[in-house]
Order: sequence, then structure tokens, then C-alpha cells
Amino acid sequence: MKLGVHVSISGSIDLAIDRALERGCETFQMFTRNPRAWKTSSLSEEVAKDFTQKLADSGITPTVAHMPYLPNLASSKEDVYEKSVGMLTAEVDRCGSLDIPYLVTHLGSHLGAGIEAGYRRVVYACNRALSRVENKVIILLENTAGGKNSMGGTFENIRYIIDRVEQKNRVAICFDTSHAFASGYDLRSAEALDRTLETFDRVIGLDLLKVIHLNDSRGELGSRIDRHEHIGLGFIGEEGFKAILRNETIKRLPLILETPIDERRDDYGNLEKVRELVKAN
Repeated sequence: MKLGVHVSISGSIDLAIDRALERGCETFQMFTRNPRAWKTSSLSEEVAKDFTQKLADSGITPTVAHMPYLPNLASSKEDVYEKSVGMLTAEVDRCGSLDIPYLVTHLGSHLGAGIEAGYRRVVYACNRALSRVENKVIILLENTAGGKNSMGGTFENIRYIIDRVEQKNRVAICFDTSHAFASGYDLRSAEALDRTLETFDRVIGLDLLKVIHLNDSRGELGSRIDRHEHIGLGFIGEEGFKAILRNETIKRLPLILETPIDERRDDYGNLEKVRELVKAN
């Protein structure tokens, strides 16, 4: 089982690797730039080379990048949309330079323009980014909690987009447990998990499932509340995570925590909890 967390790049991008090693990660997720800014400096050849060498030396694999917070690939606001598509394209390129195989992206919000308009924009964004950057990076579409105007709240939403991406070998799925639960897919028992994965396989295909975001949910089943909770302390609960962690399909995938850091637990505490639940199985 490959377990990891989202780590900071504060100070220098290669420090993400040190932080992952400090936490005992076998995989990890990071931003490749400041996640709260549109503009960023380009990666120098030296920085990219140092990062890739350090990553190879660490033995951690795979590394996963996440798109910054600002882009909205379904936005009906032209200026935001164009910048979002540009950033997706740039991030696919940066991931290639850093030997990062996966780039996770949220699908965004259509802002009331309608789901069909949102579909068109997300599909165009993926197709433009992939056509302009020739590398092996795979865009991972992340399921959402299904809030108002959001894209990707159902497996059918995601399948519709995948069907229209031209380079099929460069698009796959990142499955977030908190988002899935909040959008109405039950994960609280082995039986419930099996039903959810059977639906996923029928609609999307388990062969496209590449990364798991392992998060508990502060929102109840079907609440559409996108708020992550510490492992076992939310509505999925310890029994749900025991089922998730012993599932043969899931435990072979990279499992990345995006849990809170507060007075109750930090990354170390949540990693320890997951390992405790694995042993309990």
C-alpha cells in the first residue's frame, strides 16, 4: 500500500520531497507553484533537474501534482476561463519537466450557465492543454461533492467528459472519498463500498481509477458539503475506512490524505490512524 499526504513546497519546490520523507510517505501530492496566484516564474532547467534527481533518489513514486485553487475550467467568465485553460496547459508542461505523472484537477463550476456549457468548456480545456503539450502526463479528473453549479458530482458527469477528450490515454480519475460520500455514494461498509465501486466500474471503468484522495467527510451522505475531516472522525467513520483500506481495488492505488491540520491531529496523526486501521484489518 502506498500512503502519503499533500505536502508544501514553501521555500523551494524540492523541499516537498523532504517533507514527504519526514512523514514516512510512499507517495505524495504537491502544487508545482503558488496555488493562490495566477502568475508564476518559469521552471529553470537547473531547478527541474535538481527536483527530478532528488525525487528519483527518494524512491517515492508516484508523485501527484494538484492544480492551483484559482482556475475554473467550466467558468462562463471568459477572462477567468482563458486564464484557467492557460494554467492547465502550463501545469501539464511543468509536471512533465518534473517527472510527475499525474495532474489532478477539479472540474469547476459553470456559474449558472448550465451543465452543457460547463461540459463544453471542460472538454475544450483538456483537449487544448493535451494537444499543446506533448509528454506523458495524465490529467486526473477529480469527482466533486456535487454542490450547486459544480461539475463532476456524479460518475455520469465525468464519463461524459472523458468520452469527449481526444487523447484518451492521457485522462483518468482521482477519486476523493469525502467528495463521493457527500455527493451520495455510500462508503460506510464493505457492502456499500462494493455497490459504489460497481457503479463506478459500470459508468467509468475501474481501469481509469489511478489515485485515491483519502479523506473523511464533515458532511452527511448526500449533503453536498465539501469539507474534509480527520480519518475516522467524520460520517464515513472508522468502519468505512477499514472497508476502504482492505478493498483489493483501492489498496493497490496511491492513497493521499488531504485531511485537516488542527489541535486534534496533523498529517502524522492521520497517517498513523490509517496505518492503525490497516493493521486492524
